[in-house]
Amino acid sequence: MDREEIKSILLHRDDMLLLDSVEEIDGVAHGLYHVRGDEFFLRGHFPGFPIVPGVIQCEIMAQSACILLKDKVDGDAMPVYAGLDKVRFHSSVYPGDDFRTEVRITKSHHPFYFAEGRGYVGDRLCVSGTFSFAITQRKEG
Repeated sequence: MDREEIKSILLHRDDMLLLDSVEEIDGVAHGLYHVRGDEFFLRGHFPGFPIVPGVIQCEIMAQSACILLKDKVDGDAMPVYAGLDKVRFHSSVYPGDDFRTEVRITKSHHPFYFAEGRGYVGDRLCVSGTFSFAITQRKEG
């Protein structure tokens, strides 16, 4: 699934769409984001030594889960973060890195979905954690 197909599931646009591609293999979402180096979140984190913020790594993992929820977000429904837990940062992510994710749904009780994920650069584990989503109705605002 490329960026245009991802937009059919996620409402994120412009600077906040943080996936280049995602695919589902045996119930696991495999996401990919190439860190270009010109992203808004690198400008102040940190000048002269840019590192992808941990919260952005978590957001990329969450966006990767979109493919696992694609059948739940038709019409005006959309997934939103409900919580993060047991998040650990193991290694930094830098401009030029290909950050890849592996996310799986561990439990569901509609409208809530619980997931666990990991983010890597190559074989190096960078972030791990569990998180949850709520499928909610979109409100224009």
